[in-house]
Amino acid sequence: MVRKPAREADQEPGTGGTKSERTRQRILDAAAHVLSRRGYAGTRLTDVAEVAEIQAPAIYYYFPSRDALVEEVMWSGIAHLTGQVQAQLDGLPPGTTAMDRIEAAVDAHLRCELEISDYTAAAIRNAGQIPEEIRARYDVEANRYGDVWRQLFQDARRDGDMRPELDPRAARMLVLGALNWAAEWWNPRRESLDQVIRAARSIVRAGLSAETPGGRVAPAGSAGSVRRLR
Repeated sequence: MVRKPAREADQEPGTGGTKSERTRQRILDAAAHVLSRRGYAGTRLTDVAEVAEIQAPAIYYYFPSRDALVEEVMWSGIAHLTGQVQAQLDGLPPGTTAMDRIEAAVDAHLRCELEISDYTAAAIRNAGQIPEEIRARYDVEANRYGDVWRQLFQDARRDGDMRPELDPRAARMLVLGALNWAAEWWNPRRESLDQVIRAARSIVRAGLSAETPGGRVAPAGSAGSVRRLR
């Protein structure tokens, strides 16, 4: 995206960049807010301008089109999610088990999606809606995020932490699908984010872990394993 350089007169010392840079960021923040709630089809530049408290034509000074603005929001959202989850994992102490690392990633994913970032919520909710011509950067970053989860599940399989009968790819996609769907149904007036995260961590561990509550490894396809999941 081509951006005109800010005028030197726009610079205000100590305020975090030029007026032009701050306005551009305000437009992006507003677009993320609108896109996360109304979706790609329902996002209008007039709504973005209203939230950003600017005139709609001013948006074209910073972004050549609505799709260029959407593309930037989508890429930023998935990049932010990758950074949040990776930072959570990097902060864990040495020797943390693979299953504990998966639980930590579940926590970070949900907090970023539901509480921290309109950008991430917008990226998750609109991944299947944006047209092919503006999704290239998003797809590259989404694959990078997928690599984080692929490694987590590979480590769990390698260390014997995961049920041996599970296909790692299918299990990973089901977990991520469930986490992403939370953006569609979660209502903070009905349950807190912490309650949702506790439930998600418990379900993921119960569904993936090779250990039974008594500390024994569950046999592949055993009747006991099925009963425990009911």
